[in-house]
Amino acid sequence: MAHLSDFDIEKRYTAVVKNTSRLTPPDTEEVREIVLQVKDPEFECEVDQSFGVLTKATGDFGNTLHHRLYSVADLPKRIKGNPQLTLLVKRCFYVDDFSGEKYPGIASNYLCDRKKGDEITLTGPFKLPFTVPEDKTANLILIGMGTGIAPFRAFIKHIYKNVKDWEGKIRLFYGARSGLELLYLNDKDGDLTNYYDEATFEAFHALSPRPHWADPIALDKALEGQTKELKELLGSANTYVYVAGYETIHSKLNKAFSNILGSEEKWRLRKAELIAGRKWAEIIY
Repeated sequence: MAHLSDFDIEKRYTAVVKNTSRLTPPDTEEVREIVLQVKDPEFECEVDQSFGVLTKATGDFGNTLHHRLYSVADLPKRIKGNPQLTLLVKRCFYVDDFSGEKYPGIASNYLCDRKKGDEITLTGPFKLPFTVPEDKTANLILIGMGTGIAPFRAFIKHIYKNVKDWEGKIRLFYGARSGLELLYLNDKDGDLTNYYDEATFEAFHALSPRPHWADPIALDKALEGQTKELKELLGSANTYVYVAGYETIHSKLNKAFSNILGSEEKWRLRKAELIAGRKWAEIIY
């Protein structure tokens, strides 16, 4: 959650829900794609930015404001002069560490419950920690889990529709519990498969071996399956690594990249170089 004190939320915008649709099957975790039309034509939000959703929450001390950031999940549009944005949201719940009780996530449940025509309050825009490099020869290793696919979907579409003539390699690694939960990369909704014909683009899936048993997503195995190429890309000074997903992703990445480079020490040094060169960035939630 983004804390109110971290962001300037004085300027607020009203948006209308133009469409809301569930992307995942009924027997899986609910992920919705929501399309918003912002009423103020001055609002601008690009593919390398996020925006906030502001909701009211009831707590022990009365009503409070709750702020949550969302990445742009598609190329922003303008309909009759007003901006149109797409976001992904998973209906979340959390368990209290002391009581063991299960509680609904405030922003995610609020958004998943919105209907077409409902109004919500937006803030922003705010910068994402990563951007599309200006250098068209740059390599991108994009690693996303769950709704972490959102900013990378926008990035990939922007690169091939607006930037064009991209020469660097783009490798997308996307983790989900099952093939049906591979957003924009499944048989029903293959939006990103439109770019499989691009010579510079490849996507790799990481799934749980037993999703109904809640086995962990085998992201490390998906990465290690491309050891030769990833070792080459990580050896290039012109490679960026962007990560978006759950906090548990760190251990999987460290394990995989340590194996790919041959030792934990080599990976620790290479990651430090990427961070120092502003070529490593992440959104962790």
